[in-house]
Amino acid sequence: MLQHINFTVGEAFPLPIAQKGDGALFQVDVNGAMFILQLSTADVIAVEAFRTGAMEFALFEKDGLLFLTYRIDGIFKDGWGDAPLSFHALAPEHLPGATSLDEGRLHLYLVDPRLHILLALRSERMPEDFLAVLRAHTKKSLAAPLTAHAYMARLARIYDAYPSARMREEAAAVMRVEMNI
Repeated sequence: MLQHINFTVGEAFPLPIAQKGDGALFQVDVNGAMFILQLSTADVIAVEAFRTGAMEFALFEKDGLLFLTYRIDGIFKDGWGDAPLSFHALAPEHLPGATSLDEGRLHLYLVDPRLHILLALRSERMPEDFLAVLRAHTKKSLAAPLTAHAYMARLARIYDAYPSARMREEAAAVMRVEMNI
């Protein structure tokens, strides 16, 4: 297991993020499950919405790939976004193990991509059906890993056929996060 990592709002985000600019990242690694939203236009309202507002997440699986679809009230006005899960870019020591998802929580981070500063964080318990889909996909994907090329080819085919809203409609499991003021 990795050393304890300190996540402090207002300080540099302590993990590298390969994706530059606005967007979302969904990752399962040795430390568990995390969702990182990079938002360069985050104002006080967006930060507060991320920190305390209602959210909905759903898992959509197609052709051996898993997507986390998301809707965050107060940040996005136009429906759903999505973030695919992949393992091919993780170093072997960072790959999830048998106990990586035992905590049963999805760690949520809002990051300013220009300054690489952590703007907000929260951690939410995943429902059992949601966690079961995530565990099964992780186990299956690690047993038969895709190359980066195969992953990208499947990803392109899925994105051609499935916009985020359709992924949500066909999701295998849903996680609703209530407003928490």
